[in-house]
Amino acid sequence: MEFGRLPEEALNNVDFSLPTEPSFNKQILSDKENKNAKVYVGCAKWGRPEWVGKIYSEKTKEKDFLQHYVEHYNCIELNATHYKIYGPRAIEKWKEKTNGKDFLFCPKMYNGITHYGKLTGKDFLLNEFLRGIIAFEDHLGPVFIQVSDAYSPKRKNELFTFLKSLPTDVQFFLEVRHADWFKADISKELFETLHALNIGAVITDTAGRRDCAHMHLTIPKTFVRYVGNSLHPTDKIRIDAWIERMKYWLDKGIDDIYFFMHMHNEATSPELTVYLVDKMNATCGLNLIKPKFVNETPKLFADA
Repeated sequence: MEFGRLPEEALNNVDFSLPTEPSFNKQILSDKENKNAKVYVGCAKWGRPEWVGKIYSEKTKEKDFLQHYVEHYNCIELNATHYKIYGPRAIEKWKEKTNGKDFLFCPKMYNGITHYGKLTGKDFLLNEFLRGIIAFEDHLGPVFIQVSDAYSPKRKNELFTFLKSLPTDVQFFLEVRHADWFKADISKELFETLHALNIGAVITDTAGRRDCAHMHLTIPKTFVRYVGNSLHPTDKIRIDAWIERMKYWLDKGIDDIYFFMHMHNEATSPELTVYLVDKMNATCGLNLIKPKFVNETPKLFADA
């Protein structure tokens, strides 16, 4: 992911502190631990060539990446559906690769709906997109809607009309990027509208756009897009802060956490995932699966 990328020499000058807990969240969380809460950790893609010989066995072919990926992660932020509408048959083939595991696909909405022209008036494309993804059945996680960096609050009526038109039997999350969405008055309206519609707010944590790490919960679920910097020492500090916040949310009754590991260079996503999961399991008493390396797990944060 290139969004919010900064040169490495600038990273030590960024305040990576997460915002304090918004007061809005108090009306979302029950203040009592949910014993049935689920935590899902994944990446945006089910494989990179650099993962072959690292967490995938030598000579693993790209067509087999998914069946190996499900051994290391329990969900995926499925970016493939952002670039093409897949029919039920293709979706069913992906679903079959899960081998009955507790694994969720979290498809990103097709960009022909979200990034070209108006959001409204796209009933055919929207129906075709939904017709495909519902074939995931029990393996369908939340659907991720992203509007472009240029999509500003000047188009809020269009956005809200579109969101109100979505089916209520599918869980949606929305990511906005234009900086004006995070100004006090409009952000309040945005989060209150999402809450009223039972739609989640994506939290994006990336170095160059700290406003997108807003920490608001509009439903008792969260969808976090963490963008790391290839095991730069600041990644450890940031992950530690996220574990502390997720522990707080779990203690306060959140239902589901979806945490997606991104890197500007995805080659090192498995290493940082291991660090995240090990600390999550120890801190929160979980038993999340993590990437298993073909050889010994590389040492992390050598320069820290």
